[in-house]
Amino acid sequence: MKLKEVTSAPLKADFLKCPVRLYKNDPNWIRPLNKDIESVFDTKQNKLLRQGQCIRWVLYNDKGNIIGRVAAFINKQTAKKNDQPTGGMGFFECIDDQKAAFMLFDACKNWLQKQGMEAMDGPINFGERDKWWGLLVDGFYPANYCMPYNPPYYQALFEAYGFKLYFNQLTFHRLVNEGGLNEIVKEKADRIFRDEAYQFRTVNKKKLEQFAEDFLTVYNKAWAKHSGVSAMRKAQAVALMKSIKPIMDERLLVFAYYNNEPIAFYLMLPEINPLIGKLNGQFNLLAKLKFLYYKKRGLCKKMFGVAFGIVPEFQKKGLEGAIVVYFSKIAWDKSFPYEELELNWIGDFNPKMIRVVEQMGCSVRKTHRTYRMLFDPSKPFERAPIIK
Repeated sequence: MKLKEVTSAPLKADFLKCPVRLYKNDPNWIRPLNKDIESVFDTKQNKLLRQGQCIRWVLYNDKGNIIGRVAAFINKQTAKKNDQPTGGMGFFECIDDQKAAFMLFDACKNWLQKQGMEAMDGPINFGERDKWWGLLVDGFYPANYCMPYNPPYYQALFEAYGFKLYFNQLTFHRLVNEGGLNEIVKEKADRIFRDEAYQFRTVNKKKLEQFAEDFLTVYNKAWAKHSGVSAMRKAQAVALMKSIKPIMDERLLVFAYYNNEPIAFYLMLPEINPLIGKLNGQFNLLAKLKFLYYKKRGLCKKMFGVAFGIVPEFQKKGLEGAIVVYFSKIAWDKSFPYEELELNWIGDFNPKMIRVVEQMGCSVRKTHRTYRMLFDPSKPFERAPIIK
């Protein structure tokens, strides 16, 4: 076997082709867009590369066939927020062969050690947690957009190498018209609705920058203090809103206010991966036209949760339920086109959020795992702390 660092256009192409070969007989795999993968490794698009470090490899067998790939990276914003300097590895793909997998893991470990790291998390993304994060270990259904999918045997490869569970990421699911909401949720929501200081609004595309500022306010108060989550800047929030505008359905992005100050958001998007799967990884002009054609045909029947946040001072007041009840009135309208809801990325370290989605009538459909490996096995290993 031969491991090659990705340093040229042909090697970049092989990096992208690797999963195409591995998943050719898996009907549940949806090929991601090449541009969505390459943007992670592009200094113009991924600002973390301006201060962080990144490397990637492709693995070949003795006949020159692609049999694996992997990337390693150091996010300097989060690397030293742990008990030990921690880097990351991700975009792992490999045949079912322990020797090949360990060769890829070793490449990441050795490189990270040379950069002063004492541990690595994986498989994760070189960026925010909302994309390409975690190893699928249960619920092998087609992935949502920019969510990871992998064969079941990857779990054994990671754990045999010495990776340990750091936290689970749960994806919850429910049918839109299947059952009502929990009575406790509705009672708490009614109390909120009786207070005129609370307001609820869906996004208006014509005022997107204002909603970006509202998102920024809530995000930085609700999420930025959590381990592994960096504070967001206004430019990032505006860029995020603009990036989702082409697929945005204004009905699916709900904000809550108290005396006109933003205090919570519940953001969902149409699940477009069924459309992405028809584009063979491309997003040129022809692919864009195909995308618009399939989108207009109404092939998006599922929505997925992107983010849910409430500023600390308004938590435990029933606001979670009020947002859900407000949105349910939209979702239960006869003209509403979506039949399913999936809520991505709810960490098992967040029991409050788990209780909220369970009260919405959702149940776990998929489980992804984020692993951590300490390079010194004599050091005590601790799982991600529970959010109190």
